[in-house]
Amino acid sequence: MTATDDADLPSLVADLHDHLEATAELPVETRASQWLGEAEAVCEDATGPNVPEAVVQKRVEQVRMLLSNVKETGNEAADEHVAAARELVAEIETRL
Repeated sequence: MTATDDADLPSLVADLHDHLEATAELPVETRASQWLGEAEAVCEDATGPNVPEAVVQKRVEQVRMLLSNVKETGNEAADEHVAAARELVAEIETRL
């Protein structure tokens, strides 16, 4: 991993958190809301410039697993945020 990749990783994780956080502002199905809320909380542990890569890897893996439980949210905007979050998870995992 290069220094540029290291610099990008915190930004990607912050973007992931932003997408998850945005779903909390939207009316979504109860069960989806629970999974998304937990994913947001887990992701928050990985945000910041000085989080060890091992922590980022573990938390992002947990977010991926939590998002796998969200089939649909009942809200189109939330579905778009979930799709973007899944893409970011995949991107972050390729960099770890």
